[in-house]
Amino acid sequence: MQKRNLKGLNLEELRQFVEALGEKPYRAQQIFKWIYGHGSHSFDDMTNLSKEFRGKLAKHADIIQLQLLTSQESSKDNTVKFLFQLHDGLRIESVLMFDGHRTTLCISTQAGCALDCKFCATGKMGLQRHLTPGEIVDQLLLAQSLSKRAISNVVCMGMGEPFHNYDNLMKACSLLSHDVGPNLAKRHIVVSTSGLVPQIIRFADEGHKYRLAISLNATVDEVRSEIMPLNRKWPIAELMKAAKYYTQKADQPVTFEYVLMERVNDFPEDAERLKEVAQGMFCKINLIPYNATEGTFRRPSEARIMQFYERMTSLRAPVTIRWSKGDDIEAGCGQLATKSNRGPADRAL
Repeated sequence: MQKRNLKGLNLEELRQFVEALGEKPYRAQQIFKWIYGHGSHSFDDMTNLSKEFRGKLAKHADIIQLQLLTSQESSKDNTVKFLFQLHDGLRIESVLMFDGHRTTLCISTQAGCALDCKFCATGKMGLQRHLTPGEIVDQLLLAQSLSKRAISNVVCMGMGEPFHNYDNLMKACSLLSHDVGPNLAKRHIVVSTSGLVPQIIRFADEGHKYRLAISLNATVDEVRSEIMPLNRKWPIAELMKAAKYYTQKADQPVTFEYVLMERVNDFPEDAERLKEVAQGMFCKINLIPYNATEGTFRRPSEARIMQFYERMTSLRAPVTIRWSKGDDIEAGCGQLATKSNRGPADRAL
């Protein structure tokens, strides 16, 4: 009989599993705490369970763990990039960043990505497959075991389009924020999307307290469709309508991520249009200087970046320049990619 992988199961699923083994329901919470609270991947660690029960668990269940292949540390800012291998041999990357008292982990939600954004290295991989809830959560559990500082924040901005893997992502976020598990504050979990409008609306309607970021990157449909093909399905006007719906429904600001690419979207008129898009919306804007990949785009000069920023300062919403961390080890925004064979994938959005 195939063993059940317990990593990725929520508390109710664990209760059903232990009851099927003839055990008391409260055992589920003990197992849950060992897996998600302590990061254990061995039943031998679970010393408050009887030896007999641990033997039964070993017979019927597994706690599958990602395999750490490499870690690289930036010489610029101590950012660490992890390369993990999944059980089927596919690989993903996660990035650990330090900023004052805050320690943030950027996690992946898919191996590869189907969206083919032209400025993003992950998009060149194509979509290999969705990650399971356990694989999403395990990035945090493993990174925490390797970090000298407690991880306080998670951003779902690594490999993949998080909302393309919506159900697995939401289950993972629930596990990450569970008070018996990692216990991350929900407001410290940020979900980034390239603009899947139906999922933005669903996210708002379901009342999630995680924060939302939208990768915008252009102010006219012609340019955005060229660099982000998804825009042909859900153009800017429709995306902004969904973003506004989210802010009203959630009573939380949306963050617009805007990757600045030289002579693509960094003209003065782009800044003016970006102000128009954001005007009156409950939002903040992160300007992200482009990080080099194998594509044809270039980062604007620092003077050009500052000119764009200064044009934005009259906007009442907060505007910041977010210089990516770890770009010297290809850990910056848009730089994550791995060398692995592409498998079958569901590309439907």
